[in-house]
Amino acid sequence: MNGNSKVKALPASFYDDFLSDQAKEWLFSPIRGLFPLEKTPGIISLLAGKPAPSTFPFTSLSFTAKDPTNETSETTITIPQDQLAPGLQYSDTTGLPELLGWVTGLQERVHGRKHGRNGVGEGVEGWRVSIGSGSQDLIYKAVAAMVSPGDPVLVESPVYAGVIPMFKHLHCKQIEVPTDAHGIRSESLREKLENWPQGQRRPKVLYTVPYGCNPTGMTATLERKKEVLRLARKYNFIILEDDPYYYLYYGKTVRPPSYFSLEATEPFGEEGDGSDAVGRVLRFDTFSKILSAGLRIGFATGPEALLNRIDLFTANSNLQVSSLTQLITFHLLQSWGYDNFLLHTRKVSEFYRKKRDVFEKALERWLGSGEATSEGRLAEWNAPVSGMFFWFVFKLLIDPTATEEEDSRTLIETHAFANGVLALPGTVFEPNGSKTPYVRASFSLLEERDVEEAMKRLRKTVLEVRKARKQARTKNKRLGTSMM
Repeated sequence: MNGNSKVKALPASFYDDFLSDQAKEWLFSPIRGLFPLEKTPGIISLLAGKPAPSTFPFTSLSFTAKDPTNETSETTITIPQDQLAPGLQYSDTTGLPELLGWVTGLQERVHGRKHGRNGVGEGVEGWRVSIGSGSQDLIYKAVAAMVSPGDPVLVESPVYAGVIPMFKHLHCKQIEVPTDAHGIRSESLREKLENWPQGQRRPKVLYTVPYGCNPTGMTATLERKKEVLRLARKYNFIILEDDPYYYLYYGKTVRPPSYFSLEATEPFGEEGDGSDAVGRVLRFDTFSKILSAGLRIGFATGPEALLNRIDLFTANSNLQVSSLTQLITFHLLQSWGYDNFLLHTRKVSEFYRKKRDVFEKALERWLGSGEATSEGRLAEWNAPVSGMFFWFVFKLLIDPTATEEEDSRTLIETHAFANGVLALPGTVFEPNGSKTPYVRASFSLLEERDVEEAMKRLRKTVLEVRKARKQARTKNKRLGTSMM
């Protein structure tokens, strides 16, 4: 827990200016808005059209799960009928209360944040948690709640491809903030904000994936994060911290703290004035990478005023996340406890570290300076310290002085595919569709023999393209000489 008892939360009214035009028009559900009153002792509720539980055919549920303390052992978890009932019925829009409580405790423990409502208790910081159908569901609703058509939004570039359609659907102007192996280039962000055109709307949000970024694999450093937080305070924007790979960190150094953690422990006033008002980070987590992608359980953590709008969207769209998958998730987590959950995540991260090492070894052998690359290095990359992706660029031009613009799309979708290997061309991660020579490769699923074969096929592809280009240049030179 952070020891700063002076931490204060921004007031709920602060977020009024951050709401989108459509979010201001969303209406509260006349039924779900009254759900909490049903829990009042002595109340006889005629409120909701809930189906009678006695008509449900399910009487209990049992499943087995790995024991984090013993890789050869499994635990059977049984949910009896009385405890299964909440998972078969409609539940609160924000999430199953038991799961909400567990996740809230996790955020307190992992990120060192104190939980509570404004005005209640010491060190209250004005945040809470909402459950969603995966973090993608919550991100979409957050963007819709905060961004109006025509608004500028700050997005790291390259960026997770899944958010590009969101911003395009809202007809936003995506302002690209370049990244490198150390995260968002904060000096570039500062320059953009300092030189923002007068009279134009300023951005209200910055979207970033700070650990094991999809696609680049980068993990933002502590120094970069501190600078971004200072800029968020000075230029008044909210950081959308999309963090699906937080628990997949396998770097040799201590994992840098999250933005959500940092904003409560680091003063980030522009002049170092000690200001510690919190509430400029809206964080997104998911169990997809560490428990099951099919459970579709994610959670947003941040200012209550913003989560209220996300929940309002949910209440008017899909009502809630599946009660049953929430209940299954809760009983698994409860049986483990926080210590065993974190032990499990460390084992998962170690699994991906080994996968990373296998992939990079093959990459170096076939496209780097290994024994199979007599032609010299055919690709360049930075090894990730989190996540499941490599981001590399092929060296296709033999002439280092050439200036023609490279693009990996044809190389991957045509030549590589013809040779039996497929990856993602980097242009799909460019917010505004720019050309790029980079390629994203995932190493999460392949066995070592398949990785080796994939790298051999990529090497074959690069050499074929280089040869074809060399022949084309030679032919063009001959034609040019003959015409003189």
